[in-house]
Amino acid sequence: MSSRTTLTVHRFDPETLDLDLMLKRLNLANTRRNWKGLVQRAETEGWSCRDFLVSLVTEEISQRQQTRLQRAVRDAHFPFLKTIDEFDFSLQSSLRQQLLGSYLGPELVSEGRNLILLGKSGRGKTHLSIAIAYRAIQNGFSALFRTAAALIEELSIATTRGKLREALACYLQPNVLVVDEVGYLSYGPDAANVLFHVVNERHLRRRPILFTTNKSPLTAWGEVLHDHDLAEAIVDRVLEKGRLILLDGPSYRTRHLELDRASGTHHNAARISGKHRPDFPEPTPLSLGIPGVSFSAMLAYPFGWALAHLRTPTRTGTPAPRRYAKSPRRNSGCPLLDPLSPARLRTTGGTSVVPASRRLVLPPTSATSPSQGPQLVYSDRALEIG
Repeated sequence: MSSRTTLTVHRFDPETLDLDLMLKRLNLANTRRNWKGLVQRAETEGWSCRDFLVSLVTEEISQRQQTRLQRAVRDAHFPFLKTIDEFDFSLQSSLRQQLLGSYLGPELVSEGRNLILLGKSGRGKTHLSIAIAYRAIQNGFSALFRTAAALIEELSIATTRGKLREALACYLQPNVLVVDEVGYLSYGPDAANVLFHVVNERHLRRRPILFTTNKSPLTAWGEVLHDHDLAEAIVDRVLEKGRLILLDGPSYRTRHLELDRASGTHHNAARISGKHRPDFPEPTPLSLGIPGVSFSAMLAYPFGWALAHLRTPTRTGTPAPRRYAKSPRRNSGCPLLDPLSPARLRTTGGTSVVPASRRLVLPPTSATSPSQGPQLVYSDRALEIG
């Protein structure tokens, strides 16, 4: 006895299908939002079915790529976002972008290449490390940014709680790890121990690390991490498949002040932000050529006392001639007494007046007799010598 099976074939009718629901089930959110606009554009411009399908898929891939970049940058915890195109290589004497070619491609992750950027503050080490890590994100990899102080502190706390292995997991998972500012701050006594765990585990997995530091890893990391042997082991593993690059040049933050060029020509010169250094800096303490009277003593005591000592009388009723000490810098008088020298005085009605621009603020002194020379008369506008 035979039995017959009847198959019912439902006819495909696109008009009865809910396209939005099917796109939602496929997790095609961007296509679900844009397909109606693309349909109208295809009808207006006369696209073929293939052209419409290519445009639809391209929009979806582009949107997914942009979403992935945003999520990866957010998970990387960059303090700011910089690209390699924004880095000014003209300020570097030896570093060129061509030297970073292998670090800007997939070889950074596939070959596990490490990098140590050494330089003073403001030379662009953090900028360059973030730019390299962001390029790795653009190439499809993940990255994580941490300062050395935050990493060491987190792992040290985890060690005291017996959860070091769990804390290490977040530093071993990313394809690229950036450890910033090694040597800027002081660390705990177990700094070398916890940092060695991170470096060694990533070294075994061939996952790259980017370090930035202002201390030489070959000579100073032992003191920074409080363990010279572990510091040497860390540097040895990092540089096995890595490079040490020195960043020099002026600081990015203060290059408008030209501090580096000024310090090269006038190392000990006085410097005020926004002002030029004086042509004649203040000299070291000097003697006025008067026994028992020094330059600092004259500044400490009333000017009238110092002036009275300058006018020691040779005989009764006749004042002694003024004696001006010669400055070691030039043949003019002492800088403090210059405003009172005869060459600098102007005469007004028989009274010598010091211009207001060169007026000195002097404490009152006792009046002197006519035999002791001219008297000091104070006015609001100028110092008069009667």
